[in-house]
Amino acid sequence: MIDTNVKGLLFVTKSVANLMIKNGSGHIINVGSVAGREVYPNGNVYCATKFAVNALTKAMRVELYDKNIRVTTVDPGMVETEFSLIRFEGDEERAKNVYKGMTPLSPADIADTIIFCATRPAHVNISEVVIYPSDQANTTTVKRS
Repeated sequence: MIDTNVKGLLFVTKSVANLMIKNGSGHIINVGSVAGREVYPNGNVYCATKFAVNALTKAMRVELYDKNIRVTTVDPGMVETEFSLIRFEGDEERAKNVYKGMTPLSPADIADTIIFCATRPAHVNISEVVIYPSDQANTTTVKRS
């Protein structure tokens, strides 16, 4: 998680930001998580990496705004992806139970949000988007039927 969520973000952003600086414009959109805003039981390392994404995004915004580079973070709550399957080491039933009795966000919901942020006029920077499914109030409160 540290290699992917923190180091990966740093290495890719450094390369891309340098090109954007050279071109005099750009838009960096990081996908964080609500886990980077509030913690939950058994999520310590994941939450720590997503808190790092949040801090790095804020720092990038401060460092790049005067170079005509917008910086955004999209921080979703529960999204039904392969993340749970990976988290639970291939245990499909356990992964499906994460979303049982509730309607999670879909990858398309997040993609639509990213597209919205990316297609604002040049004078608009959507700094942060926190997006939850309607059945989720925070990282630990989920309505299930």
